[in-house]
Amino acid sequence: MARKTAKQGHINRDKGMFKRLSLLLLCMAAGLTPAQAADYPAHAIKMVVPFAPGGGTDVLGRIIAQRLQEQWGQPVVIENQPGASGGIGTRAAAKAEPDGYTLLMASTGALMAASAALSPDAPFDVNKFFAPITMVAAPPYLVAINPNVPAKSIAELIVLARAKPNSLSFGSSGIGTASHLSGVLFQKDAHVELLNVPYKGTGPAVTDLLGGRIDMMFSPSTTVQALLDGGKLKALAVTSAKRSKFFPNVPTVAESGLPGYESVGWFGLLAPAKTPREIVDKLNKAVVAIMADKDVIEHMAKLGAEPEPQTPDAFGRYINADVAKWSALVKEQGITIPGAGK
Repeated sequence: MARKTAKQGHINRDKGMFKRLSLLLLCMAAGLTPAQAADYPAHAIKMVVPFAPGGGTDVLGRIIAQRLQEQWGQPVVIENQPGASGGIGTRAAAKAEPDGYTLLMASTGALMAASAALSPDAPFDVNKFFAPITMVAAPPYLVAINPNVPAKSIAELIVLARAKPNSLSFGSSGIGTASHLSGVLFQKDAHVELLNVPYKGTGPAVTDLLGGRIDMMFSPSTTVQALLDGGKLKALAVTSAKRSKFFPNVPTVAESGLPGYESVGWFGLLAPAKTPREIVDKLNKAVVAIMADKDVIEHMAKLGAEPEPQTPDAFGRYINADVAKWSALVKEQGITIPGAGK
């Protein structure tokens, strides 16, 4: 019995040594010592938002950044790097040191831009370039119009668009973003021609929508909720398959003039590839806890969104499937994503 216990002790010690060695190798590969990984975060974190301030990615990123800062006692600084449909900031984040001190608050469009630039000749695999942390939200997009546009429904909007091709303009946060591709899908399904006006984020696009310089947007609810409540913009429909609980009186595009239409965007947090899994898991745990906080849930609800946390692995699978879906539409429509091939 004593002999068996001693043998078991040796096995347990060997397992322990193996685990410690594995952690050491993982940390060394990322340029970190085990102590540094355990002490994360030891200094300020930069969160790259690849769009201009005021858009959905920026708004949700700031909610998470503020809470992480409060939780960890370290600054979490938002750095807006707009341009190329989110491609500039996304590529910069991908090339950052994989030490957990540069994060990316991304969205559908940012990863579409990344796929075009980083993986132009092969199916995109997010894990080659990023370490997914968690989805934050996938709020419904809204077909929002300037009140001067004479349409009270999607059916009436389609009639207007068919009467004068390219007379109605829609703003987007760039070519290949969800706000653009939602419009492309709408044009395809409705057999209409709209004029896309790309911006460096949905924030600047909404400003021009308010001023009447563009007619409409396929906008994340987080960007236009307050303006809808104030009557400054009008929502014709939501782009999801089912009505949103946040906008119960707003019909879906499918039920109000365009059967079968559905388009959903997402927002989530990532780190550069090869960021130690220990740090990724620590970030995932922290952000998931933040999204479970009552005040955060209420704050997001006011923006027309709800937390949709995922495990890092599930989020990675979701991104790959989403990019593949939209890439098929991009190819079919002959769209060139900014930065493709770079």
